[in-house]
Amino acid sequence: YCIVPYTRGRQKSRLTPAILDECRHLLDRGAREITLLGQNVNAFGRDTHGDGVSFAALLEKVAALPGLKRLRYVTPHPKDMGPEDVAAFANIPQLCPRLHLPLQAGSDAVLKRMGRKYDSARYLELVASLRDARPDIALSTDLIVGFPGETEEEFEYLLDFLREARLDRVGCFAYSPVEGAQANRLPGALPDEVREERRNRFMEVQAEISAEKLRAKIGTVEEVIIDEYDDEAGLAIGRTKADSPEIDGKCYVETLTPYKPGDFVKVRITGSEEYDLVGTP
Repeated sequence: YCIVPYTRGRQKSRLTPAILDECRHLLDRGAREITLLGQNVNAFGRDTHGDGVSFAALLEKVAALPGLKRLRYVTPHPKDMGPEDVAAFANIPQLCPRLHLPLQAGSDAVLKRMGRKYDSARYLELVASLRDARPDIALSTDLIVGFPGETEEEFEYLLDFLREARLDRVGCFAYSPVEGAQANRLPGALPDEVREERRNRFMEVQAEISAEKLRAKIGTVEEVIIDEYDDEAGLAIGRTKADSPEIDGKCYVETLTPYKPGDFVKVRITGSEEYDLVGTP
């Protein structure tokens, strides 16, 4: 279903020393949080350009660099997620308990039509193992509704999946044709109004799950990295370890202290609003 491999070309892993040198340069300039970016990032080192270092080993090497407070990565692929990648969340303190793990569909029949190399049971196993390794991990995914040929029963499978997986955040997209994608040739294209109606039903289910997840954090203490300070509002705006730069979600800290970007603040969570948290130092 995905046109990325055709537009990107074959995967080519960078050399480990070059990645570490770039990270050192960022840390020397004052960075305290680093995100390793790739598509599919956890397949690092498995192509002909790999230098013998696995992705889990790369995480350990980056985490060991002096000055690093937080480490993240995006975007992995479920088919490439091995036991060592899961164990990294338990073994590497700097690795934030946050993972975006694309799924795309809740029905195995739709996943097969999409050409995905896993099924919903395998995905749920991954979710369970990640939560075993790091109970406080926040998980998100992307899902498509209205894929060509999707039946009402297959859509209901997706809603059942949401209720079982109870992911923290989910991006939902109504299927739309992309030039050059193989999915354009599949039979059973759905009308726009059906795709949009299913997306709305989907979001109603997930919105309540996401809200419950945030409400459960009220009263807890979180470490927040500050991104900006609003003098007029008396608000420091930042992110907990579960809020990543590429996904909406912030922590608004009610304070007259003019914190600077990069400051770390212990915050007691006092409330939640849609996808955001509110707290005080």
